[in-house]
Amino acid sequence: MDLNPTPEQKMLRDAAQKYFRAEYRFDAHAKRLASADAAAAGAAHWTRFAEFGWLGLGLPEAVGGFGGMPELIAVCEAMGAALSLEPYVASTVLAAQAVAAAADAGQQLALLAPLVEGRSRLALACTEADSGPTLAWVETRARRQGSGWVLDGRKTGVAGLPQADVAIVSARLDGRPGERAGLALFALPVGAAGVRIEPYRRYDGMPGGELGLEGVQLDAAALLGDPARALEALERAVDLSTIATCADALGAMTAVLHKTGAYLATRQQFGAPLASFQVLQHRMVDMFAALEAARSMVVMAALHADVAPAERARAASAAKVAVGERARYVAQQGVQLHGGVGMTEELDIGHYFRRLTLFEKADGGIDHHLQRFAQSQRKELGTPR
Repeated sequence: MDLNPTPEQKMLRDAAQKYFRAEYRFDAHAKRLASADAAAAGAAHWTRFAEFGWLGLGLPEAVGGFGGMPELIAVCEAMGAALSLEPYVASTVLAAQAVAAAADAGQQLALLAPLVEGRSRLALACTEADSGPTLAWVETRARRQGSGWVLDGRKTGVAGLPQADVAIVSARLDGRPGERAGLALFALPVGAAGVRIEPYRRYDGMPGGELGLEGVQLDAAALLGDPARALEALERAVDLSTIATCADALGAMTAVLHKTGAYLATRQQFGAPLASFQVLQHRMVDMFAALEAARSMVVMAALHADVAPAERARAASAAKVAVGERARYVAQQGVQLHGGVGMTEELDIGHYFRRLTLFEKADGGIDHHLQRFAQSQRKELGTPR
């Protein structure tokens, strides 16, 4: 398996890095965090993403998409390095891949084509207060009413929700929470009657929200594809989103390494730059080694995006564990080597620390993915628990 990027992937990576270096400086990032309307400030960036074709990466060609995960991670890495606040992964990977896996051709065209063109945004609402990382734990209910549906329930931790036009909602047609059967996915216009949104800003500054559903009426076309495929579609979307967020973390880790090296080269102590002290050089080498080990895992996981579900799940979880552990190490070292100034709002290193800390803990954290990887391995080998 060749882990080296193709010339086209290198061009895509270089273009993304060039754009964010020119258009996404930290001072603009800080102003958006302080703004009451951060979503409006990012509308111009989202339009440019559509012009570059980034909103269609990894999606079917029939809706205007192209490329796959190796191309997608190049853009995600650049976004992580720039501390991007756009809900790119939440909309174009997590939600869009759920639609691509669950919906029929007509529904895909109706939902994904506007996304690729930058005219619409999606969010995936699949987690609840008691679900944790268990996708089958769904208490939200969908019941028939005439030819349509009525949804009741509450979703929590919906990434990108305040900026989304359509939420892809998991709901239970029958059965009990935790059962794999009985689930379905619905396309819910967020402006529908009975929908309540409570927006908030996450620890890393990204948008999120709570979604309340009270007697929300939907027509028959809102049900995406065959309900029997709903859970498998969710699992695939979450795996691909995990790989994409690993690439985002990789970009943030790279930025921390470079910015810490630049700081040590300029900060003077005892008449000499800190970079001249051997013990600090050793710590920088350890950070570099952690970064390169994480990079290999991200590329490996991206190349396993389209394999059998069990193998894809193992690759995604292995990447989450490997990158998560190293992200924590690199973030902590970066802050420590900057000293007290590393925790101030005015310096970007603290913002990278928050992004990487949240990445490590999100989606069940590395403990969940380590257990998931081990369980998958046992099933593959046929060994008892």
